[in-house]
Amino acid sequence: MTSLTSASTTQATDMQEQVSAISIRNLDVIFGNWSHDSLRMLDAGKTRQEIIETTGDVVGVKNASIEVKQGEICVLMGLSGSGKSSLLRAVNGLNKVSRGELLVRDGERMVNIAECDANTLRHMRSKRVSMVFQKFALMPWLTVLDNVAFGLEMQGIDKATRRQMAMEKLKMVGLDEWHDKYPHELSGGMQQRVGLARAFAIDSDILLMDEPFSALDPLIRSQLQDELIELQKRLNKTILFVSHDLDEALKIGTNIAIMESAEIIQHGKPEDIVLNPSNAYVQDFVAHTNPLNVLRGRALMTDISDLERRDDALVLDRHTDTLVTLNADGTPASASRNGQSLSLQQWTEGQDLDLIQPDQLMVATPDISMRDAIEIRHRTSLPVLLCEDDKCTGMLEDDDFYHALLGKHFNKETE
Repeated sequence: MTSLTSASTTQATDMQEQVSAISIRNLDVIFGNWSHDSLRMLDAGKTRQEIIETTGDVVGVKNASIEVKQGEICVLMGLSGSGKSSLLRAVNGLNKVSRGELLVRDGERMVNIAECDANTLRHMRSKRVSMVFQKFALMPWLTVLDNVAFGLEMQGIDKATRRQMAMEKLKMVGLDEWHDKYPHELSGGMQQRVGLARAFAIDSDILLMDEPFSALDPLIRSQLQDELIELQKRLNKTILFVSHDLDEALKIGTNIAIMESAEIIQHGKPEDIVLNPSNAYVQDFVAHTNPLNVLRGRALMTDISDLERRDDALVLDRHTDTLVTLNADGTPASASRNGQSLSLQQWTEGQDLDLIQPDQLMVATPDISMRDAIEIRHRTSLPVLLCEDDKCTGMLEDDDFYHALLGKHFNKETE
C-alpha cells in the first residue's frame, strides 16, 4: 500500500508557505463628513449607533486585520450591514480608507491602496484587481464577446487580440457559442458567467466577488459555485468573496472571515469555524449548516484508543465482526469480515467512487470529507479506516456520521 500522506495536507502546507496577496492591518472605513471625530469616538469605545447619532457618520469597517494568501478563496461572511462589502470595496479603492493599511500585491511589491496616487490605483484596477458584481453589470448595447473584451479594450489591447482572448475565456465558462448574443438574450446564470469571463479575461491576480450568485435561484447558484471551484483549481487566483450564505462560504472558502457590526469576529478555516465558534453569534450561524460540505474525518472519527481490542486486532464493527490487525509500527497489516479476508485499499481525494468494491476496506487520511466517507461507507458497508503518516489513528462508521448530522459535533471532543 502506498504512503498515506495526504495531498490536501501538502496543499495546506503550500498555502501556509505562500506570501500574502492582500494584507489588511487595523483598517477603519468611515462614511461621512466627520471621520476624524468619528475615529476619536471609536477609540473611546463608542458604538456605531452612538457615532451615527452624534456625527451622522456610518462606521463601515472597524479595526479590521486579515491576511489573504495567494491562491486562496477568502469569504467575507455576515448579515446585511455587517461591513463585508464595505471591506471588499476598500481593496480596489472604491471605498476610501479612513485609517490603517491595505496592502495589495503587485508583482514583487505591496501597494498600500490607502495611500497610493491615482495612477497607481488605476494600474492596480486594470492589471491586478478585478471585480465581479452581484447584478452582473453587463453593458446591454454590447455583445457577450465585447462585454468580456471590454476590460482588455481599456488596457489598449488591439481588437483582434482582445476578441481572441475573450473567446478563450467564454469557452472556459461554456459560453463561446453565445458570443454574438446580447445580455438580454441570456439567463441570469449565463449573464453571471459572462461577468466571470470578463474578470478572468483581464487576467488579474486578485478577484473581488461581491455576492455574485445571490440573485440567482438555488440550483443555478449551486452550479456556479461548483464551476468556480473547478475554475479556481485551474487558474489559482486569489479571490475575496462576499456572501451572506454560510453554506456557500463553507463550500467554496479556503478561509472565512465572519463580520458583525463592522468588525471581523472570527477568521479561520471552514472546519475550525464550525467546530470552534468564537462566540454565541458565530455558533448561531453555524448551528444549521450542512456538515457534509465542511466536516472532515479528523473531527468525526472514533479514535483508535476507543476501539475494542481482540487479541492482536482492533474491532471496527462488532456486528459484522470486522477486524483490522496492525504492524508493530501502527500501520495496518490485514483486515477481515466474518472471518473472510478483506483487501486494504488507499483512498485519495477525487478517486472514482465507482471503482470501489464491496470487499475493500478503504484507508483514508483524517482529512477525508464527510461526504466522501459516507459514500465509501454506503458502497462497501464497511467502516473507513483513517491513517496519518501511515499509522492508524481511528475510523469512521455510522455512529460518527449520525453524531455530526444531529449537530453534536460541537461537543464531540468533550463528551
